[in-house]
Amino acid sequence: MELKNLRLYHPDGTFSTGGLTISGDRISSAPPSADACDMSGLYAVPGLVDLHFHGCMGYDFCDGTHEAISAIARYQAQNGVAAICPATMSYPEERLAQIAETAASYVPRSKDAALVGINMEGPFLSMGKRGAQNGAYLHAPDAAMFRRLQQKAGGLFKICNIAPEVEGAMETIEALASEVRLSIAHTEADYETACEAFRRGARQVAHLYNAMPPLSHRAPGVIGAAADNDEVSVELIVDGVHLHPSVVRTTFKLFAGRVILISDSIMATGLDDGEYSVDGQPVTVRDGCATLHDGTIAGSAINLLDCVRAAVGMGIPLGEAICAASTNPARALGISHDYGTLEPGKLANILLLDDELNVHSVILRGQII
Repeated sequence: MELKNLRLYHPDGTFSTGGLTISGDRISSAPPSADACDMSGLYAVPGLVDLHFHGCMGYDFCDGTHEAISAIARYQAQNGVAAICPATMSYPEERLAQIAETAASYVPRSKDAALVGINMEGPFLSMGKRGAQNGAYLHAPDAAMFRRLQQKAGGLFKICNIAPEVEGAMETIEALASEVRLSIAHTEADYETACEAFRRGARQVAHLYNAMPPLSHRAPGVIGAAADNDEVSVELIVDGVHLHPSVVRTTFKLFAGRVILISDSIMATGLDDGEYSVDGQPVTVRDGCATLHDGTIAGSAINLLDCVRAAVGMGIPLGEAICAASTNPARALGISHDYGTLEPGKLANILLLDDELNVHSVILRGQII
């Protein structure tokens, strides 16, 4: 496949006019010929990478079935997401082990996004900031428990979330820092505690601003600690519900080059408003806002491409938004050898967009889907 007259994305967030040649499932270094298909100036960006979401189309990753994973992966691919790292919720170890074993044995179909990892969001979290996580299943941070689950998952757990102020958290962070990417989440930690967690090896913050103390001029908390550590990436849910547009713009400035867009989507994504569930708890989706019955926000109801569109609508340049939705998450997951840019040799996961960011074509592993 040869394409010309594209606006090609570059990892620094810029675009240039050029072409792409696809050979098999990879991007080739060969330039397109004069007979290449003229794409009329469409944007060409790498397939997106969602490293923190729960479900869509009526399915949840924690359903623990191949049917659920395939339905989720197919929807994601159709919406420009080439690689997925879905998140677990807080459940007993036995349930998490079953989910992990199912994921480890899953084989993607030709039109499914690749399952490149699992994000262990629960259960090593704070009761006070549990959000939509089920408090009955929270568990003290436990390196041995994580390793047992990692064995069941065949190494698929790429992110493990921990509230660093919980007893045993610092020791667990230090023990696992060389084995998995550790993310601070659902936490009441202050600035000093978060700094210590980063010193011991944590490198990410889950859904920044949500389920943590706010940034204050006298108590900067996790947000300030992350801003002070250049090695730390921060996840951002840009769905028009979780964050004010001004906060989104400020965050892209404060954390330049370190933002990871996530959808944090639940099973309602792709469906109409109505009644759904998260972690066994009833959730109402109304006008795109998902909440528990007590009003607590429970994830989002949009996909990652919609988050990119929302970010651009809030004033974030398209290149920066794509970097945050593809290049940065690929790097965080350790899969940037295959994902995140349009460089020769990488998998031919390409999203073609028009000026309004409507999808013209999705190319997944070299095939138009």
